[in-house]
Amino acid sequence: MNTIQTNVSDEALVTAIRANMCDFFRRISRVNPEEHLENGQFTRWYTPLPHPWFTGALSSNLPKGGDDPFIDETIQYFRDKKVNTFTWWMEPHLKPSGWESLLSKHGFSFSNDTPGMAIDLHEMNESMQAVDGFEIHEVNTEESLRIWARIFVNGYGNPPDWESIITDLWIKLGLDLPVRNYLGYLNGKPVATSTIFYGGGASGIYCVATLPEARGKGIGAAITLKPLQDARTLGYRVGVLQSSKMGFNVYKRLGFRHLCQIENFYLSL
Repeated sequence: MNTIQTNVSDEALVTAIRANMCDFFRRISRVNPEEHLENGQFTRWYTPLPHPWFTGALSSNLPKGGDDPFIDETIQYFRDKKVNTFTWWMEPHLKPSGWESLLSKHGFSFSNDTPGMAIDLHEMNESMQAVDGFEIHEVNTEESLRIWARIFVNGYGNPPDWESIITDLWIKLGLDLPVRNYLGYLNGKPVATSTIFYGGGASGIYCVATLPEARGKGIGAAITLKPLQDARTLGYRVGVLQSSKMGFNVYKRLGFRHLCQIENFYLSL
């Protein structure tokens, strides 16, 4: 799938956090051939999901003469798609300052309000008490993926009409590696979700959600730990994620360290 990163220095872990995200965006871009754009300088992706991270562009190099027309074309492209806000990202070797002047000229703002966290999978805290009646299953059918999407949407409190959009997108992402989804059941009832994506040499955790009535029992930690254990079994050394406020302390207890802020530009249309 990709070369596994074994360097666990802070600098290498920060690179892994960003590289995993960039590979995930490329994965999203490639699932819809009609909308796919990837030309060595930029990658662009569009999904009907009304979240800025699921519609955006990625710079692979420093700005070059002639990039302005692509930026203008991309703004119009997303405007035609009725997108409210989209994001602009940079490969790990690039600094935001390299693109700030050009993108700000086109009206973009800068964001760095999401913590980037990483963990050495050989040093995870696996001592948490098991949750009685809680089981975790891999999602390997479209039927179970539809259940996964419902729990994910409800766990985050998102609008119900996101459910079908997420289901369709995740079916395109695939039910096998490099993406794997997990569904947690409490006493036989689905209550929690997570996803792992193998890219950028690391295992990236996404989509951790727990229904409100099942919170405070250790389920969030368990549904995060299981995919990381599976990643370690596959030979991976590094786990990465982008943390919500709700999940931050849970991830710290598992052994994740807050090493950076997730940086991107965004434009509201």
